[in-house]
Amino acid sequence: MTAQHSALFVCVHNAGRSQMAAGFLRHFGGDQVEVRSAGTAPKDTINPVAIEAMAELGIDISGEQPKVLTDDAVKISDVVVTMGCGDTCPYFPGKRYEDWVLNDPAGQGIDTVRPIRDQIRTHVLALLESWSLAPAAGTMNPAPTAPTA
Repeated sequence: MTAQHSALFVCVHNAGRSQMAAGFLRHFGGDQVEVRSAGTAPKDTINPVAIEAMAELGIDISGEQPKVLTDDAVKISDVVVTMGCGDTCPYFPGKRYEDWVLNDPAGQGIDTVRPIRDQIRTHVLALLESWSLAPAAGTMNPAPTAPTA
């Protein structure tokens, strides 16, 4: 199957929120979607707490690398999802934009990042639904929960 939908997730550093969103969409969307992420001022590495939070759900984003936002990435994406980059994100008329208001996980501990991760998961599932796509088979478990001590 060839991907028929594509999304670009953008935040400032492309190290936390946008990487978690991309990880969720790759996980839930499978080969139904094409996924990109970028930042207006990317960091050198992914936030280790974001990696940990996603790993709790069995999603590995540790191999990803922050990337700089380009006009081309915006142009070739069906949906551009911004998360805190404000006016620094390029705008192209006719492109579908969504702005997800989420706290920044930078410098936060795992107990603060989990709820951000879970909000992103909810947004990603709604994005799939807006395309009339169901999550790929076998991807809905585990549901987000804090690990027990």
